[in-house]
Amino acid sequence: MKDDLLSQIFLRFAGISLLAVGGATAALPEAQRQIVTEAHWMSARKFAEAFAIAQVSPGPNVIVFSLFGWRLDGLAGLVVATLGILAPASLLAFAAARAMRRAGEAPWLALLKKALAPVAVGLMAANGYLLARGADSDRFTTIVTVVSASFVAMSPRSPLWAMAMSVAAAVVAGRFGLLPS
Repeated sequence: MKDDLLSQIFLRFAGISLLAVGGATAALPEAQRQIVTEAHWMSARKFAEAFAIAQVSPGPNVIVFSLFGWRLDGLAGLVVATLGILAPASLLAFAAARAMRRAGEAPWLALLKKALAPVAVGLMAANGYLLARGADSDRFTTIVTVVSASFVAMSPRSPLWAMAMSVAAAVVAGRFGLLPS
């Protein structure tokens, strides 16, 4: 049974890795669909919490997939998930780099690069929506999401300010009993 779960983690994450146009974060909508909706391995809330923990941890964004693996099956899940998310995409990137080097300035290559940029942005926008849907379970969390997103989108300041303001708001709201339990 455990080996079956590990092989499922590897196969699902290997498939997801091939969709990571724009980086690991861009593949999160598909990861959410597979982990939460199809396999029912964790709730949308737990998925969003794992993402949040990975985002505040130092290191690359792909660490979130290792954390998913850890939550699913401990150390073995972490190793299998990490290999699943990294190996196929790395091999594909290597092959693509060789092909691009051979193609040089081919018109089809310029068109492909131009077409992939909006795909990556669209996948990241879908990621934000899906994560917000999973994390926003009450009025307070919805307000924090909207204010934080607005601040980051409209301010030249670091996103760390949004994080600090959100934590301060949660502390104040908690002190006054305004947070749901």
